Amino acid sequence: MLAISALAVPHLHALVAGGIGAEGAAEVRAEERKDEQDLGLRVFVEKGGCAGLQYGMKVDAAREGDLVSERDGAKVFVDIESAAFLKGAELDYCDDLTGTGFRIVNPNAARSCGCGTSFEPATTEAAGTTAGTSATAGH
Repeated sequence: MLAISALAVPHLHALVAGGIGAEGAAEVRAEERKDEQDLGLRVFVEKGGCAGLQYGMKVDAAREGDLVSERDGAKVFVDIESAAFLKGAELDYCDDLTGTGFRIVNPNAARSCGCGTSFEPATTEAAGTTAGTSATAGH
């Protein structure tokens, strides 16, 4: 399951309260918005990016079948297909020279590309021996 760092918690709360998607998407319209208690950050993995797979993030509500992580009231939702790539990973927040935003520290990534948003998954055998890489998704 995707863990949430203590540093990410206040930023997740602010993101959900503002209703703005992690990729800088437009505000969620009030009439479309669910109660903030039902909202969290959806983290998913999709094909694309420089290294083959990329992370995606958006403010959303939990869906049937999602795995839900919660820390101090901040919620993260992961669909079952993405969960295999995020097992043992952590959602962190960084504000440094490489960028500002949520960062996924993923032990299942063999390498991450220079842009920091895509990764190449480690093979099943290598997953236990490969040190994880991290990728950043700004908001």
